[in-house]
Amino acid sequence: MKVSIIIPAYNEEQRIVPTLQSYVSYFQTKYKSDFEIIVILNGCRDNTKDVVRNFQKKYDNIVLIDIKQPIGKGGAIAQGLAIATGELIAYTDADGSTRSEVLDRIITVLDITPTLDCVIGSRNIPGSVVKNKTATRNVLTSGFNFGVNFLFQLGIKDTQCGAKVIRKNLAKKIIPNLEISNMAFDVNFLVDIKRFDGKILEVPIEWEDNLDSKVGNKTKTSLVMALSVFRLWFMYSPFKGLYFILKPFSDLLWKLLLNDTERKYRKIDIEYHL
Repeated sequence: MKVSIIIPAYNEEQRIVPTLQSYVSYFQTKYKSDFEIIVILNGCRDNTKDVVRNFQKKYDNIVLIDIKQPIGKGGAIAQGLAIATGELIAYTDADGSTRSEVLDRIITVLDITPTLDCVIGSRNIPGSVVKNKTATRNVLTSGFNFGVNFLFQLGIKDTQCGAKVIRKNLAKKIIPNLEISNMAFDVNFLVDIKRFDGKILEVPIEWEDNLDSKVGNKTKTSLVMALSVFRLWFMYSPFKGLYFILKPFSDLLWKLLLNDTERKYRKIDIEYHL
């Protein structure tokens, strides 16, 4: 298997079929049978499972994993990384924000550059083309990215773009360290690539923001992401041994931000879910 493409999906019955059709058509033409598309459902409450299953009947390249628990975007991607068989493993969004040919350009850069371990799309570097990105989202993502780079010194302009490709051998190494199940998963992913001395290249991307966002309470989402990132920094810092001092305060914040079910699945547990 040459390429694995992971698509996490939460209540995507209205949007996922055009994305799958586009990806299957494109990758079949270029890669023949040497690719797979892994759709990971995470706590879907709509008809996404049946929609994907009907599509799966037509194509052998589609892998469907239905996880009943609300494990989040990060949890779904981690599950996909664990079962992917391709030498190059990509992940992208179910809404089609990254077109198939655009993701393939990122895959190709990694394929032809043996010194690289990961290539990621970026909406914030020269050459990128971004459509429909609102001013509010631009401010939120810019502030979040500034904070991430301040804490981790990643030197990455866009940590959150949903178009990333990694070599399988490195993906398998970082899986045990992936614990952020929410939208801040990408930070965990990139930080641990760096911790394993992986070489990351950021390339410009063509991106169309889908205005029908699945992000509900944006304030809550932003606070959860910020707390997750700060905890990750603390656990990787020289101060990790002092976590017991902050833990009661941390637990209180999680209790205020998340309900019981959300707290239960805020950390990735691959062995439990697979």
